[in-house]
Amino acid sequence: MDILLNFPLWAALFGVFFAQFLKVPIYFIATKQIDWSLMNSTGGMPSSHSAATTALATGVAFETGLDSPVFAIAAMFSIIVMFDSTGVRRQTGEQAIVLNQLMMDFNRFIEEAKSWPQKQDREKVEELKELLGHKPIEVFIGGLLGVIATIILYYLFKIGS
Repeated sequence: MDILLNFPLWAALFGVFFAQFLKVPIYFIATKQIDWSLMNSTGGMPSSHSAATTALATGVAFETGLDSPVFAIAAMFSIIVMFDSTGVRRQTGEQAIVLNQLMMDFNRFIEEAKSWPQKQDREKVEELKELLGHKPIEVFIGGLLGVIATIILYYLFKIGS
């Protein structure tokens, strides 16, 4: 049951869940709409991947020190994840937007050309996921959130024990 005492793991889990939760009020502030489905979606503000990996690295730093090889691994892992979030995954999301538009245009053309009978929504082709990657500010805020969340957790649980 040592896993229950693994502070870096708990910090990373808290970071990801806290970032996912924060997507709902941030979206509400921006759009005046509540969308609870954001709690289990990828992309958007803040980056939960960045929050989780920086929380993990910060937790490891508290446990093993900044000079430990384990911290170096966690920090490099965090940097790679955040770089990937703004690079490959973001480009995949941009391509999904274009492909979804092409699919909509093609479907509209077919509908007009053949006057297809209307289908129910669940029968239509499922759109590709467009919100995959992150803008750099989303990654930065997610990373900062992970560090701050871990510092708070550390002082709440580690200092008191």
